Amino acid sequence: MHRVFGTKENVEYTDRKGAYLIPVRGEKVAVMRTPKGYFLLGGGIEEGESDTGCISRECVEEAGCPAVVKDKLCSAETYFCHEETGYFHPVQTYYTGLLLPPVSVPAEKDHELLWVEYSEIKGKMFWEMQDWALSLVFEK
Repeated sequence: MHRVFGTKENVEYTDRKGAYLIPVRGEKVAVMRTPKGYFLLGGGIEEGESDTGCISRECVEEAGCPAVVKDKLCSAETYFCHEETGYFHPVQTYYTGLLLPPVSVPAEKDHELLWVEYSEIKGKMFWEMQDWALSLVFEK
């Protein structure tokens, strides 16, 4: 399943592919709180990196925790104009999986790992498309 958010304008966008993990424990999901807002664990895919490689790297960088990537859930993209970086087109793929206990200190000092009830985080993610992906897990 794939969904498009935002409205594409007739301008040049910076494309960015990313991969994200949705780890669930009961009614709780792991999210990262940053100064910008709430995000799923994951990020931009580097040159030559697979989705699972990206998720594994990002989970250790952001939370100090290894990840077990299971099934692809969905993908989404959005057209967005950022006040600092301009026209941005992230294309994100979401996976279910597990977040294992920490093995290191997170490299991202301004990221905080939180396990929150879905009802508390619903509608509060920075990206609307990440809210949508969470709804697919919790609103069956």
